[in-house]
Amino acid sequence: MPMHDWSKVEAGVYHDFHQGWTIELRNALNRGVLPPGYFAMADQRVGGPEPDVAALRSGPPADMQGGLAVADSPPQTRQKATVETSAARYARKANRLAIHQGRGRVVAILEIVSPGNKDTANSVQQFANKAAEFLRTGIHVLLVDPFPPGKRDPTGLHQVIWSELSDDAFEARPKDKPLTVASFEASHQVTAYVEPFAVGEKIPDLALFLEPGWYVFAPLEASYQAAWDALPKEVRQWVA
Repeated sequence: MPMHDWSKVEAGVYHDFHQGWTIELRNALNRGVLPPGYFAMADQRVGGPEPDVAALRSGPPADMQGGLAVADSPPQTRQKATVETSAARYARKANRLAIHQGRGRVVAILEIVSPGNKDTANSVQQFANKAAEFLRTGIHVLLVDPFPPGKRDPTGLHQVIWSELSDDAFEARPKDKPLTVASFEASHQVTAYVEPFAVGEKIPDLALFLEPGWYVFAPLEASYQAAWDALPKEVRQWVA
């Protein structure tokens, strides 16, 4: 099943397909692609990097003394500004796949890019920072980017991630292959394997590393086809 042009539809339509694709991919990995002792689970992203310290409250706040205020209501200021695009909202809700070994250790992250990962310079940088953080801590990353580079990632998201780790640049991609699958192997050094492709081509089934030097091929193409087959005919017409 060739890749379709998902830039033709709004973020909400792609979000529905994205969720279906990640679940099909999770199911395929767990049905025999991953070896015994490894399993894939959907891992819903949060808006930005996870905090190092979280402040929690188990009950109502105690009376505060000394002029302190409980921040249960917004501060009153002369100006307030809030913005979140629909693409960013859907990206925040999107799943990534986490590959686990045993009961807890995450060994790899599989990320399918959403439009909201690219809609602002900050969202691109947050995405790259998080991927680089995974790699620095020994977690392998497989990136699928079904959208062409834009003004915020002119050479691709994989290059933005790589720039967090190295000053080197990848060679220029063929102009007729603007989409990307990139596999990052985390070891004492990080190795990147990059395969460009295009709308109308099958998705390359690239390596999903589980340990340094040891990987399975992620069934990207088969899971994409399974998710596509479950779409309503009307939706399929929009991107065909």
